[in-house]
Amino acid sequence: MINIGLIGAGRIGKVHGESISKYVKGARIKSIYNFILDDETLAWAKEMGIDEVYDDYNKILNDKEIDAVLICTSTDTHSPISIEAIRAGKHVFCEKPIDHDIEKIKDVMKELENSNVKFQVGFNRRFDHNFMAAREAVQSGKIGDINIIKITSRDPEAPPVSYVKVSGGMFLDMTIHDFDMVRFLSGSEVEEVYAMGAVLVNEEIGNAGDIDTAIITMKLANGALAVIDNSREACYGYDQRAEVFGSKGCVQVGNDTNSTAIISNKDGVTGEKPLYFFLQRYMMAYANEINQFVNAIVNDTEVPVNVVDGLSPVLIGLAAQKSLKEQRPVKTSEISVDEVEKSLI
Repeated sequence: MINIGLIGAGRIGKVHGESISKYVKGARIKSIYNFILDDETLAWAKEMGIDEVYDDYNKILNDKEIDAVLICTSTDTHSPISIEAIRAGKHVFCEKPIDHDIEKIKDVMKELENSNVKFQVGFNRRFDHNFMAAREAVQSGKIGDINIIKITSRDPEAPPVSYVKVSGGMFLDMTIHDFDMVRFLSGSEVEEVYAMGAVLVNEEIGNAGDIDTAIITMKLANGALAVIDNSREACYGYDQRAEVFGSKGCVQVGNDTNSTAIISNKDGVTGEKPLYFFLQRYMMAYANEINQFVNAIVNDTEVPVNVVDGLSPVLIGLAAQKSLKEQRPVKTSEISVDEVEKSLI
């Protein structure tokens, strides 16, 4: 049994805690840390049957019975806690992004160089049944050489402006999943980015210095082209689709719905709207990624999403930010200039 310490019991921490208790065999949450131990957190821990609840995560890192930690705290704490956990010899599952600062991600990479610690980054969409099927179609050669990738990612409602102000911006908060999905589906790296953005959902998001609507085009190292469209608000639900078009065909994945029922009558032909919330769409994806993390620990194998996979989407996101600001295509090599990063792009 792998004993896990949950560092951060906010929304995403609770998602992992509940998915582990229901769907992950061979692992359990032994202890929890949260910055604020309010009544809600304490009640949730009790409901989960977890007695060890701390307001100091070092108690988890110093616990010899803890094998691994899940870092689900605010983004600005991901890299420093990761380094502390690696030094403590704990395997690490770190929610995306590792950091917004490339140098801090590189510090984590350096810490891992002489360590036997497993380090996995939380890009849960890779473990969704739809996107896994699309990747399998690409890898098996069913669609031939990739020509075009299209990804649509639209949230059902915009986040609070208070969140936007600390999110790192749309590209590093929301679109980072789509940048990762371009790499995942293509098996190639992004070499050039051109981003356009607008404030069409909530003007307060613009006042906070961010955008809420975007189209990003990319050139990939394998010669393919990719396009992402994002919106912070889709009134009909959580809109997550992808298409890979190639020399031998095309693979498309659509939205999950409550049912596949189609009603045809005199008023028209109608079907279900997409699932509204990301937890409805991706709960099993969260469980699948932790199952693979646990398997990597138990079997001493490579994790499916490593620190390089954590760095690359941040580089693309920073290139997108630069492109939006300067209104021009930006090569990812403009963001990454030293030899360590050159080897990753």
